Amino acid sequence: MDHESLVQSRRSTRGFRDEVVPRELMVEIVGLASRAPSSMNTQPWNFHVVSGSPLERIRGGNTERMLAGEAVDREITVASHGYQGVHRERQIEIAVQLFEAMGIERHDAERRQDWVMRGFRQFDAPVSVVVTVDADLADDTIAHFDCGAATYGLVLAATSKGLGCVINGQGIMQSSVVRDHASIPDDEVIMTCVAMGWPDHDFVANDVVSRRVADNVSFVGFEG
Repeated sequence: MDHESLVQSRRSTRGFRDEVVPRELMVEIVGLASRAPSSMNTQPWNFHVVSGSPLERIRGGNTERMLAGEAVDREITVASHGYQGVHRERQIEIAVQLFEAMGIERHDAERRQDWVMRGFRQFDAPVSVVVTVDADLADDTIAHFDCGAATYGLVLAATSKGLGCVINGQGIMQSSVVRDHASIPDDEVIMTCVAMGWPDHDFVANDVVSRRVADNVSFVGFEG
């Protein structure tokens, strides 16, 4: 697949087949993602590829804590006020698209709750790749940027191999659970995770395509 086709075909997959992803395939995908550029070749990221019973324990722990109303337990700093303005509008827009595709009505509290819980379960994907940054660079914004590049590389590599995936911040809402069951070393900080597996083509939300912003690019110094 050429690069343009790969980028255009990528989707956030939220429904997966109950089918094992071979370790050998994940080795290939992580190897490709590791070719991402980084500032002065620092390569500050780490990938922890989790499947099987450890992933099930992570799902269970995340769900149990969130249903119990426990506070969010992430290791990264996020805006205390949440998304605002145009960013909030875009967040709502994709949520509306997904709910409409799934036939979830505004008043259907049970199905809306179930959708949220799917995120904490990492969408029941057979694989989760936990992305971390070396702890001595935890407050380095450049290192965060590099981790983002590597995560996008991971998503594109998976797509090129026929897998579906979604970058899933909900999956690390209870980072201490993830750290415990994924055996994350103490000298690493959990940034995000990517749910990954063979896409379920009958899961209608997988066909949702988010609108891309068209007015956030400027050109300076070009003629015409």
